[in-house]
Amino acid sequence: MKVMQVHNRYRSVIPSGENRVVDVEAEALRAAGHEVISFERESDEIEHWSKAKKASLPVRLLWSREAHRDITTMLAQRRPDVVHVHNTFPLITPSILYACRDAGVPVVFTLHNKRLVCATGDFFRAGSVCHDCTQGNPLPGVIHGCYRGSHLATASVAVATTIHRHAWKSLISAYVFISASQRDLLSELGFDEERVFVRHHLIPRRVAPPAVSREPMVLFVGRMHDHKGIRVLMAAWDSYLSRPSTTEPLRLVISGAGPLEGEVAEWASTRPSVDFAGRVDDATLNRLMSTARAVLIPSTGEETFGLVSVEAMAMGVPPVAAARGAFVELITPGVDGDLFPPDDPEAMARAIADIDLEPQRYEDYGIQARKTYEQRFDPDRSLEELVDIYRYAIEHPVHRSAERVS
Repeated sequence: MKVMQVHNRYRSVIPSGENRVVDVEAEALRAAGHEVISFERESDEIEHWSKAKKASLPVRLLWSREAHRDITTMLAQRRPDVVHVHNTFPLITPSILYACRDAGVPVVFTLHNKRLVCATGDFFRAGSVCHDCTQGNPLPGVIHGCYRGSHLATASVAVATTIHRHAWKSLISAYVFISASQRDLLSELGFDEERVFVRHHLIPRRVAPPAVSREPMVLFVGRMHDHKGIRVLMAAWDSYLSRPSTTEPLRLVISGAGPLEGEVAEWASTRPSVDFAGRVDDATLNRLMSTARAVLIPSTGEETFGLVSVEAMAMGVPPVAAARGAFVELITPGVDGDLFPPDDPEAMARAIADIDLEPQRYEDYGIQARKTYEQRFDPDRSLEELVDIYRYAIEHPVHRSAERVS
């Protein structure tokens, strides 16, 4: 099969699970003998634009002539069987959907976030979950200036989404939601149910580095951002440390980058039990994860999937997460990990104390977590599901054209 992946890559200074997923899927498809053609733009490009060009970005969000022209050429030259769209924001734009329609090439669209109804894509505002725009009216987001704290920027995103709403509903042959909770949250989009699939991300198998053993340590991996719950984690850790104990406290390792990085690093510097690792390479992250007693995921937003939770399971490490969003369907508490009430530092502190006091139980959770990964997130089966979705889109296209490229 010949697959064209369409993806606007996120800024390189901030860890992106979505970028990783796209790269992993491309590698897996190629390893299985499929041809993968990449059509990409880099958000990093914007940093090198002139001031005048940057000022034109709100208009460019509506329609990218360059992306439409370039993908039209690639479709004619490379003749893919299917186009898999991951992210078109901000430089690719939905203009490519019309090019695929004109070429008669079916489109599969993976919804990695909630941007079709939320300007920021995460249903998160002012430190908490927000569903004001879920009914398809973007006005609340514009009023609050949700995107980059700007009314104008938010209005541009909202207009771009609104004017192409019909295209997202009529030019896609198969929709892929990455969790059932995400599908349910976005039910108001009104997609044809026969074309809707729920498929979890493909998480490659992981093997712990040789000669490693569990340490009295817990790990946080993720963006330094409010919706990832980093401030909840800091408050919970302080509460955990304040509890009377006859033993040395656990160690907390924090890895990641983002807008709150400075605040987190400063907080960590005054606490001997906390190591701020910042952004680390894959080998270092594997070593840290494989030696951790648990991975902490305190998200205050509604995660559409929760990549880190399944990556931990693949390593045989139990995830301990906020009981919200996709984590409720990914983790079985008391079996392969644990859940605690979201937005509650004291509840999280109790969960951390439990990890400290019951190391064998969490070792058992880790063993089961690995079994859960093999049973529910097997990468070979995940790839088969993806290829089956491609086949469905090819066999049931929403549009047929005399110009179909074959």
